[in-house]
Amino acid sequence: MNHDDLTELQQDLDNAKHVVFLTGAGVSTHSGIPDYRSKNGIYNGVQESPETILSESTLYNRPEFFYHFVMNNMYFPDAKPNLIHEKIAQICNEKGDLITQNIDRLDTKAGNKHVTEFHGNLYNIYCTKCHQPVSYDKYAQGYIHQNCGGIIRPGIVLYGESINPDTLNKSVNVMQKSDLIIISGTSFVVYPFAQLLAYRKEGAKIYSINKTEIPAPGVKKIIGDALDAFKQLN
Repeated sequence: MNHDDLTELQQDLDNAKHVVFLTGAGVSTHSGIPDYRSKNGIYNGVQESPETILSESTLYNRPEFFYHFVMNNMYFPDAKPNLIHEKIAQICNEKGDLITQNIDRLDTKAGNKHVTEFHGNLYNIYCTKCHQPVSYDKYAQGYIHQNCGGIIRPGIVLYGESINPDTLNKSVNVMQKSDLIIISGTSFVVYPFAQLLAYRKEGAKIYSINKTEIPAPGVKKIIGDALDAFKQLN
């Protein structure tokens, strides 16, 4: 990791009027939550494609299969926010916003008051038939709603579903007012999330803090572990 790049980032962070963070699963791996596509990710070794397993079609046509995959692989209710979540929360509460792909709610747990959950979150659970909210503890007991017999689901965006228009509009507005963009913990290949850069404010500076490079032009890339980088940022 280049120390000069971090020094430059710190200077831009100090001078920025409004910062936006774009984050993904790599931020939460330090909290013990696996990412998706790495060798230790939740998709490793699955017999069907993620696009099939986590789809609207599977939710309704094979609800038991969907339920067991989600409960066994995606819920980590005891996970705690790590230093990255906490630093991002501190900066956002002072002068910024976070748009995250993460569905684990750890940014909110870290006290961040400016979080947009682009793909929803696992703990916004409800019945698809009567639309009543359902607690995680109830969902952990089964996917059939006892009140009406409907299928219970988490409020995450599944394959085949669209991003909530309000979420999309809010994200675009945040991008248009931010003069510093920091991308971290994401391969930045999932659309429409990766498309948010197209709405950036003219002249906004863009950094990525990742173990691997992201396919985005005009980005100053800091290659390394995000935890090490955020430890050095004020």
